Amino acid sequence: MRYLFEDYAFDTDRRELHRGADVVSVAPQVFDLLDYLIRNRERVVSKDELINAIWNGRIVSEAALTTRLNVARSAIGDSGEQQRLVKTLPRKGFRFVGQVRESRGRTGAVIDDHPAEPPKPALALPDKPSIAVLPFQNLSADPEQEYFADGVVEDITMALSRFHWLFVIARNSSFTYKGRAVDVKQVGRELGVRYVLEGSVRKAGNRIRIAGQLIDAETGAHLWADRFEGALEDMFDLQDHVTASVVGAIAPKLQHAEIKRARPKPTENQDAYDYYLRGLAKLRLWRTKEVNGAALQLFLNAIELDPGLACAYGMAAWCYTQRKARGWMIEREHESAEAIRLARTAVHLGANDPVALCMGGYALAFVAHEFDDAVTFMDRGLAINPNFAQGWRLSAWLMVWRGQPDLALEHAAHAMRLSPLDRSMYAMHGAMAYAHFLAGRYDLASSFAEKSMRENPNFLLAIRISAASNALAGRLEPARKAMARALECVQSQRFGAISPGGGPGLVYQGPPQGRPSGVIMMLLAPAARWKGGLDCCVDELTP
Repeated sequence: MRYLFEDYAFDTDRRELHRGADVVSVAPQVFDLLDYLIRNRERVVSKDELINAIWNGRIVSEAALTTRLNVARSAIGDSGEQQRLVKTLPRKGFRFVGQVRESRGRTGAVIDDHPAEPPKPALALPDKPSIAVLPFQNLSADPEQEYFADGVVEDITMALSRFHWLFVIARNSSFTYKGRAVDVKQVGRELGVRYVLEGSVRKAGNRIRIAGQLIDAETGAHLWADRFEGALEDMFDLQDHVTASVVGAIAPKLQHAEIKRARPKPTENQDAYDYYLRGLAKLRLWRTKEVNGAALQLFLNAIELDPGLACAYGMAAWCYTQRKARGWMIEREHESAEAIRLARTAVHLGANDPVALCMGGYALAFVAHEFDDAVTFMDRGLAINPNFAQGWRLSAWLMVWRGQPDLALEHAAHAMRLSPLDRSMYAMHGAMAYAHFLAGRYDLASSFAEKSMRENPNFLLAIRISAASNALAGRLEPARKAMARALECVQSQRFGAISPGGGPGLVYQGPPQGRPSGVIMMLLAPAARWKGGLDCCVDELTP
């Protein structure tokens, strides 16, 4: 049997893993682990079951299992951070979540796993110059400096994003290539861009070197390559040199001074900025209460060193929205007040900072229900940086809460184009499902809910939308199945900690004819009276 997923072929008869025409070297035990997860992909496999199947019941440490899982993920281009194909469900086990097709024999007919979408065509190039900034290689002696290299890339991406005549792919999509040997032409096809920027970062003591090369993704030609070295306190100037060189190679008439005007330094305090970068790196790990708390503390450390660092206030406020959404708040009233304080400070200090405006604005909507102010701040942030995919995604949910489905669809679609490989794609499809539901387009609502559920089988809002839209369309059996799945999710430990208190999902500000009926709201929030309504609707919308 051959299992086909993404650009991989997993051949159990020959015990070979292929990526395209290349054979990927896989240790026998790792092959067996992948084989077991793929064969049992319709369900969650517990840790004990996996140990019994692969190690024949021998005692195996948690570290050994984690190591084997990470090696397996690496073999198929996945990682513990992304979990795009092999997902860990805390306290439950593991599941292969990739879309799989089966082929009997090397030339046999392909059998679809379950209703699968046809291969995606190459994305059309935008009507303006387009670029993706790939993860830079960390050449520092200390592997712990990976967060710093990622931070440099994020800064360069954000600097490029502020030019309205450029189309810049979001970090969440470009970083799916992290740790992989890539074909630049393939990257161009998959992301729909004309240019790709690659590079490396070396940090040693108080010195830093940034190297980069700009490549034409259509021809593979190198348009520019250079390296810049200086003291650590000159990091932002070095990044500006990279940005100016890239922009100059694409549009030579743009001068370096324009780069400086487009992206002011976020802070003069390098230690404060280091804390900020560490906080961002934390947030991209597996989402737990402990990780959230650690990230929050890092942002607060940055604020303590530089009380004017607006983006740190915005991200700290974001941490509190997650605490509220997931039921992690201990002193709900005090923490909600702190979230609102941080959010208001972010939008006040960060009048020209898209991260401060969008994250602060979103927190004001989610925690304080100040929807009109939130729209003002988020719109301003997206005007400053029209390539900020995360801001467009969160704005789509804000439009849903305001009862503006057409704007929600427009913003979600824009976010998807800016970040076509985003790990939060299920959240974008979920927003589109809810928008179609509010507009009375129940067939489309159920279709997008199904897409969202394929990408994240545990996204409760998509399951509820599926139940409600199928019920209103007269498809009672699919509605019942979705309801049963929703109740199963609500009763599981995953959602057991969500505390009472109405969230923005229960606030509807649109016209009366768009308001869901009481029965449908029960479908959307079957346990609202003790689970906090739709607070968990945005449970997974993490940067």
